[in-house]
Amino acid sequence: MEMMQDNPHEMLKEMVLLLEGNLAKAEEAKLALEIQKETLSAEKETLSAEKETLSAEKETLSAEKGLLALQVEELKRQVAEFKRMIFGSKRERFISNQNPEQLSLPFDIDDQQLQEVIDIKTETVTFERKKASKPHPGRMALPSHLPVKEIVLEPTEDVTGMTCIGQEITEELEITPAKFFIIRTIRPVYMSNEDETGAQHQVIAELNRPIPKCIAGINLLAMIAVDKFVYHFPFYRQRQRFRQENIEISASTIDSWMQLLSKHLLPLYVVLRAYVMECRYIQADESPIKVQDSDKRGTTHMGYMWVYNAPVQKSVFFEYDKNRSSKAALKSLAGYTGYLQTDGYGAYDQIVKDRREQITHISCWVHARRGFDKALKNDKARSEVVLGLIQQLYAIEREAREANLTAEQRKELRLDKSLPVLNKIGAFIAENRSKVLPSSSIGKAFEYCVLRWDTLLNYLKDGNLEIDNNLIENSIRPLALGRKNYLFAGSHHAAQNIAMFYSFFATCKKNDINPLDWLAYVIQNINDTKTSQLKNLLPQFIDKDLL
Repeated sequence: MEMMQDNPHEMLKEMVLLLEGNLAKAEEAKLALEIQKETLSAEKETLSAEKETLSAEKETLSAEKGLLALQVEELKRQVAEFKRMIFGSKRERFISNQNPEQLSLPFDIDDQQLQEVIDIKTETVTFERKKASKPHPGRMALPSHLPVKEIVLEPTEDVTGMTCIGQEITEELEITPAKFFIIRTIRPVYMSNEDETGAQHQVIAELNRPIPKCIAGINLLAMIAVDKFVYHFPFYRQRQRFRQENIEISASTIDSWMQLLSKHLLPLYVVLRAYVMECRYIQADESPIKVQDSDKRGTTHMGYMWVYNAPVQKSVFFEYDKNRSSKAALKSLAGYTGYLQTDGYGAYDQIVKDRREQITHISCWVHARRGFDKALKNDKARSEVVLGLIQQLYAIEREAREANLTAEQRKELRLDKSLPVLNKIGAFIAENRSKVLPSSSIGKAFEYCVLRWDTLLNYLKDGNLEIDNNLIENSIRPLALGRKNYLFAGSHHAAQNIAMFYSFFATCKKNDINPLDWLAYVIQNINDTKTSQLKNLLPQFIDKDLL
């Protein structure tokens, strides 16, 4: 202390040095804190960036989750639809829950209740059966137009001196199995005497064979064609039947017969097409058929039958094309003017769009209804509303059909009763469309109707028009059955011939004509019929008495 007091200058100097050291340390601490602050700030920014990245990833994952959920629902719907197609009923049938007469079924019931229900049901069935029992109507009446072969059976006992007091008559329907035989036509050849110049000439009866160079008779050709295209017997099965009669006919021979027959009938096929396309109302559809293609060895080409049905004329026309593009339909419908009813295939939409002045498009209510039937598991409440309203539309159609109304009366009935129902369907779809997912089954059903609403209403314009395309789908059914039996056509040319036979036989069915009788008559008479009179050989125009 004394020294410090003695040397205050030194003391101040030490204090300054001490303060400077503390200041330096403070500066270092401050610098360290700033560095730490900057580090923390950088870490904060990094964490913020990571947070934003994680948020974005979360949103992406949420969106993907939602998309995957929709895909799962769609796949579940497809699986359910496939199961229904394979194992379920093929008939689309809707029974509304709003029906007061329809009782709901219990899900759980104990054994005692079950036995009571069985007892009550058994008693009810027994009572109703006794009450509703009717006398047997008797045997089926045999057709009166068939020839009758009578056989009289006399008793083996001696009836000499007895008086016949009556007869016991027993009738049964029988058939003579088809028998093959050979027609040998013998034409004597005569030579005339010499005239003044010494010339002679031969005389021989004219041989009138509809198809020259074909050893098959008219009825045999007709039977082979009808068996294949009406009753779906492939040629190889028919050959098996021939073998049972010890008749061996090669596959190439039958093929050549059918080619000759197709060439023989081709003019009539062209006439049929002309008359179908002249109708002011036709229905159109298409169906696949496998075809062997020389350019695709070991596999088959998927061709298409384009089918046109004229409901008013009761005629059907099949036309084969190699593909399903709009060009094929455009080629078939070139020059057509009138009403065209189709399903939802886009090729027809393009054709109508290009020719709005000539063609009025009509959509099919069966295809519209099908979407809501599929959506029952997706949105039962909304689907049932629309299906119930569509049921009302078909009830009105049934009323018109049962009353046998004229086209004009049918149109008036539709405008009076169907139009209000259609307005209800349209209003319901407009109100609920935005409340469902577009990718859901009910959303797709709504969208189908919205895109085609005007064309779905077009059947109201004329009483001759149908509410749906069922008539043409029924006409295509023989083709679908045939595909299961003969599997494919041998060539594109053979597919064209197949289209010809399906056209003729479908038209025969529409007009309740025996296809075997019709084809035999046409084979026999087509060569002797003028081109201008070929129309009279078509099934929809032919005089049935000629058959």
